[in-house]
Amino acid sequence: MTLVPSLTTLDALQPGQSATVVHLAPGAQQDGTDVQRRLMELGFVPGERIRVLKRGMGGPLAVKVGQSTFALRRFEAALVSIQPE
Repeated sequence: MTLVPSLTTLDALQPGQSATVVHLAPGAQQDGTDVQRRLMELGFVPGERIRVLKRGMGGPLAVKVGQSTFALRRFEAALVSIQPE
């Protein structure tokens, strides 16, 4: 029997941890911008491997996606469902 890690959201990942994007929550808006679409344009798409580089104290997360690094606000990171590695 193989145990599969449970899903969580990107905002729960600690620095140095990697995960695979599973799903993006739809419908979130910030200043008139579709946050799900923006995240997908940045590379946060299902199947993509990501890694948290740094977490600010109550602030943004630095996340590596492919060869790029992005700063995500906590509410944005909470929209990304992941499977930790």
